[in-house]
Amino acid sequence: MYEPFFGLNDKPFSLLPDPDYLYMSSKHALALSILEYSLAGQAGFCAITGEIGSGKTTLIRAMLRRIGRDMTVGLISNTHSGLNDITGWALAAFGREPTAQTDSNIYQTLMHFLIDEYGAGRRCVLIVDEAQNLTIEALEELRLLSNINSDKDLLLQIILVGQPELLAKLKQPELRQFAQRVNISYHLTPLTYLETRRYIRHRLEIAGSGRPIFSDTAIGAVQFYSGGVPRIINSICDMAMVYGLGEDRPDIEIDLVLRVIGDRQTSGVAPFARNESPDDPAVAAEITSMVREALDLRAVPVEDEIAAAHAMAPGPLLSESDEIEPDLLLDDELARANGRSNGRAAADSYPWLEVPRTDRKPYGDLRVDEVSREEHRAETNVEATSNVRRPSWFTRFKRTS
Repeated sequence: MYEPFFGLNDKPFSLLPDPDYLYMSSKHALALSILEYSLAGQAGFCAITGEIGSGKTTLIRAMLRRIGRDMTVGLISNTHSGLNDITGWALAAFGREPTAQTDSNIYQTLMHFLIDEYGAGRRCVLIVDEAQNLTIEALEELRLLSNINSDKDLLLQIILVGQPELLAKLKQPELRQFAQRVNISYHLTPLTYLETRRYIRHRLEIAGSGRPIFSDTAIGAVQFYSGGVPRIINSICDMAMVYGLGEDRPDIEIDLVLRVIGDRQTSGVAPFARNESPDDPAVAAEITSMVREALDLRAVPVEDEIAAAHAMAPGPLLSESDEIEPDLLLDDELARANGRSNGRAAADSYPWLEVPRTDRKPYGDLRVDEVSREEHRAETNVEATSNVRRPSWFTRFKRTS
């Protein structure tokens, strides 16, 4: 509903796991490479874990787009504690029905299916999402399924995707044999402030925005209360844009984000990483300090800004004639944030961190949006490669025999 108001073609902060919007942070890029390497290297088991909403399912869907026709994929996504017949679920995930409803017939049907696929030159991959819900008995059954193999090649590879509880479960003595078969594992950690900043702007760019929309301290507030978890980031940003539409504000500032947080806390629906009240002056101070420390409050040389613009956008954002103004302090902003009201007058007088440019230069950041030369170069190198589709590990590790 707010897309036309903000000049967007799509909803940028949907909670659906859309791989088109996957932001390749260093963590997610490494996790994707590990997933692909586990398949190319024929790892029996691979485990990918992360907090709720960390982007695990989106990552899996992105991986599925890269899998070639030489692999047959089965997905079990609705796991629960009562799911004990893993063999039957695996068979159904591959689109096959057992000829009879006995455990031995189901196992035989699955084994013949795997052998037939192997004979046709295809390897089978079973992905188990929300694997932390599986019982010890179900995990043991998965381990037994991994025994189906040929002399040199695995007929079935299994990828476990789950929350941190999965790691704790695999450390139990009863699953020692299972844990020994997990060749590769990786744990997704939350995003840092700078990663959250790039994450938000990446999703806005994919949705068709030519400007940041969210100021740096607004992103700081999002980071503070989301803890860097992508799903919570999406939830906060989506509601902030709804509030922006309702108040006819095309730019999202920190006061708007804090009001979203406060209203969610009042309603009792507040799945945030932090419980502090957004009206607490210490909150605004901590957010401002975090943003200051992350961006270092130092100006970016013009040549570095131009290089970053060319690397991160299809068209130039700055020209050589542009000047980067000196940094300003945030003391007046902090004071206003501490004493803000919900009235429109306070919103109109709120100092903007990012001011519009002319001549097709969407935004030039004047306050805390500047990064040191070294940090900026490091960010540019990451961003220049993160949004480009990387060569698949399947290509780089393709068997030559």
